[in-house]
Parts: sequence; C-alpha cells; structure tokens
Amino acid sequence: MAILAPASFGRLTVPSRAQVRVRVSASANPRTSVDWVKETSSLFEQDKRPIMLFDGVCNLCNGGVKFVRDHDHNRSIRFEALQSEAGKKLLMRSGRAPDDISSVVLVEKDRSYVKSEAVLKIMKYIDLPFPQLAFFLQFAPLFVRDFLYENVANNRYALFGRSDSCEI
Repeated sequence: MAILAPASFGRLTVPSRAQVRVRVSASANPRTSVDWVKETSSLFEQDKRPIMLFDGVCNLCNGGVKFVRDHDHNRSIRFEALQSEAGKKLLMRSGRAPDDISSVVLVEKDRSYVKSEAVLKIMKYIDLPFPQLAFFLQFAPLFVRDFLYENVANNRYALFGRSDSCEI
C-alpha cells in the first residue's frame, strides 16, 4: 500500500483500513485480489452496529465480551470470534492477516480499530462512565497505550488461561 503525500498539505495521509485490498490466501490464485469491504458489506446491510472481534478461546477475551455485554444496555455492539469465517473476513477487511488473533478489533461499517484504539472505541459505545473514561484515556500517547495493551495481550494465555472452545 502506498502512502499518499498531497502537495498542498505537506502531511502524509494513509488510506483508511476500509480501502485496503488484501490478497487471497496462497491456496487461491495469487494474482487475484479481493475487495474485502465489498465482500463483507452484507454484514452491515441490515444491522449497522459495529462488530467486536475477539479471541474465542482466550479467557480474558471472553471475560471482556461478557463485560461489554453486561454494560451495553442498548446492545450497540455485535460480537464475532476472530477464528470464525466471518471473523477472518473482517480481519482481512481491516488489513490484517486472517489468522491474526493478537488483538481485539472493532469493525464499523466504514472503519476498523485495533489494540488500544479498539478498546477505547468500544468504551465509547457502552454505558456510563466508560465513554467519559475513554475520553480521558485517549490523551495518553498511542505508543504508550499500545505498549501496555501488547504486554497484556502477549501474556493473556499465561495470565488468564484458555478454553477449548468459544464460550460466547
């Protein structure tokens, strides 16, 4: 993917993740590219709510899903395991590998969020006081938030264990 540098601004802009086209896996024709936004658009035709992708065998992730469900009285968020077929397609839509289960991902109709950005965006959808907390946490530098996120994510199985199947 190329980074575009408009002459009039002098700043670099990156195409949104929704615009990313990802090649099909090696088992398919390597010259074929798929528009994953178009491929997954049916998931947002009748239900516009964002989809939270999570590691379906991680106890921490399952606990996070239960927490979000318990604090989302408006049912603003849908859930899908990263390991499911829809989850893999949504990962590719988000510019990630289909077997990448390293991060929670929040997929909206027009944009995807990963790591700490996904967590903050999810907090904005659920009940008080979490949107306010997310507002203040967004001022922490992204590299600090993602560093903390990655340290927990990389050790989640050792700290919280894993289950044989998705409980949700």
